[in-house]
Amino acid sequence: MFRLIILLSLIPFGAVIANDGDSILQERCVSCHDIQGPAAQTVKELWTRKAPDLFYAGSKYKREWMERWLQKPIRIRPAGYHYFQHIKPGKKRDVIDKSTLKEHLSLTQNEAENVTTALMEKKAKPGLIKQGDFKGGSISLSFGEMVFDKFNGCMGCHEIEPKFGGASGPEVYTAAHRLQEDFMVSFIRNPQAWNPKSLMPNKHTAEPNIQKLVQYMIALSKENWDEK
Repeated sequence: MFRLIILLSLIPFGAVIANDGDSILQERCVSCHDIQGPAAQTVKELWTRKAPDLFYAGSKYKREWMERWLQKPIRIRPAGYHYFQHIKPGKKRDVIDKSTLKEHLSLTQNEAENVTTALMEKKAKPGLIKQGDFKGGSISLSFGEMVFDKFNGCMGCHEIEPKFGGASGPEVYTAAHRLQEDFMVSFIRNPQAWNPKSLMPNKHTAEPNIQKLVQYMIALSKENWDEK
């Protein structure tokens, strides 16, 4: 027993943290998330997945947001990961069947930090995303909404503020808090490069408009929606 304690004390502290995060992912997360890849190659395979892929999380999410969210998860997809699995007929239109939606597990602060560390090491394939793809700049909310909705029809699937917009995709008024800007540019440019069976259409959006869409999501993220 004494020898075991000595051996454990010799393990670098950073290694313990990394292994702990990987262990939590394996024990609590892989039943819903794919953390190894590749992306689903068939529709049948896509339907078996219960939550977003995480094998490129380090190229997609912002670390600060991930740590906070894992401690206090808030639903970002009003109708769940697969929209068609969580709707039912309503009086006028289909409505979300909230009884079918499951809450995401929450982690302690230490667990969230360790899991985030493990996730940030999971990167996309070289060439799929480029640092500096987002060129910066800003846009007004009114013009941004025109680009988002009128020019590209994105509001049919995404909420641009709580309960305003489509419910089949994730909300976008918090997108800039959770997603890296270069990832947003790359994903809008070609969603199927990230997920061949993604329900997000490739609209072959012109590069200047891709920049405007990301600028718009950044502008949305600066609004205080809790007070609206």
